[in-house]
Amino acid sequence: METVEAAEGSGGPGGLICASFNQDTTSLAVGTKNGYRLFSVTSVDRLDRVHESKSPDVYIVERLFSSSLVVVVSLSMPRRMNVYHFKKGTEICNYSYSNNILAVRLNRQRLIVCLEESIYIHNIKDMKLLKTLLNTPINPTGLCALSINHSNSYLAYPGSSAIGEIIVYDANNLSTVTMIPAHDSPLAAITFSSSGTKLSSASERGTVIRVFSVPEGLKLFEFRRGMKRYVSISSLSFSTDAQFLCASSNTETVHIFKLEQHSHSRDEESPTWSAYVGKVFSAASNYLPAQVSDMMNQDRAFATVRLNVFGQKNVCALSTIQKLPRLLVASADGHLYIYNVDPQDGGECVLVKKHRLFGSDEEEEEASESEVTAAPASQSYAATVAMPTTVPSSSAVTGYSEDGGAKKGEVIPEHEFAASPVCLDDENEFPPVSIPNN
Repeated sequence: METVEAAEGSGGPGGLICASFNQDTTSLAVGTKNGYRLFSVTSVDRLDRVHESKSPDVYIVERLFSSSLVVVVSLSMPRRMNVYHFKKGTEICNYSYSNNILAVRLNRQRLIVCLEESIYIHNIKDMKLLKTLLNTPINPTGLCALSINHSNSYLAYPGSSAIGEIIVYDANNLSTVTMIPAHDSPLAAITFSSSGTKLSSASERGTVIRVFSVPEGLKLFEFRRGMKRYVSISSLSFSTDAQFLCASSNTETVHIFKLEQHSHSRDEESPTWSAYVGKVFSAASNYLPAQVSDMMNQDRAFATVRLNVFGQKNVCALSTIQKLPRLLVASADGHLYIYNVDPQDGGECVLVKKHRLFGSDEEEEEASESEVTAAPASQSYAATVAMPTTVPSSSAVTGYSEDGGAKKGEVIPEHEFAASPVCLDDENEFPPVSIPNN
């Protein structure tokens, strides 16, 4: 999956500043006033702390899959990116930029650093700068997304500060792929599916969420989150099989949408009142104005979650944990909430576990009755995702290759290079990074 988007803030209750899931939603990183922590999220009942650092005021922390590579940016030095091998407690390299770092994205080929008006593309194998995208549209939140599939490294970022245009850039071949006119209003959230073939977006209005094909840029789905009020969508996340998409905002509701094409035959087989109304709307759309018919044809949420907290920033992700589909919500209130998702019938999701993310020690809190261990309700999500429930072994990580001969960017920031090639040498690591011998 896409790197899941960070829940930002100036420090929530207890000092939580940011939270982000890694690329395959097996790990959660949180930054606080007192440092950062990395957790394993491969179990419902346990939230294992993988690493803890006392680096103060961390507002960006991103981990590369399940490796020991972690990127950290602190409020005390917001223009400096530090790359660490956290298991060895050593620094791989650091870079200083001309302005504050707003976002960092990682995959097995590239490391992306986003500033307000420029984007830096590094080769993650040796951390060298390959390209600088200068004079990008003003992007005050550092909104960007990077696909994680090994065969592509698509980068998405706003193409305008006035309307919701998305630039899709090939970070492997260092060339622009397409521009997608996604929304009338400026963008608020974007994310790729894990294969990099779908891109979802929402605007600052937060009422409509769209899904596009990549690299073609064709609109595939359009979902209406709500019509009563504008909201600020804080994160979008696909399930690994891209059959579901979740969206969280500054409201108490998380929406889960199902990406499927509806057939008319199904309505004919079950002549219910809702099917009848659907047919009326379908017929009416033939003569109503385009905007009205589009609104009628938009799909609403397949499943929802009612959070116990209101107005707190959060980051959500869909995952398969212990062979069942789950929704994970890391909230600025300092907790990780785990919900069961019914992939067949949807509806209201059940909260099954609540974990504290910081404090004197992490507390595990039962959210409801003990979790049901019955078989999955459907094969459409739990079976098709087919994610491993443990960290993949190094033998399973194959096909890593790197583009060569790419030209360096126009501007090279101050830096301390890592040794080349950079390669993590502990067990079960993904490429790339080895520590220089000092």
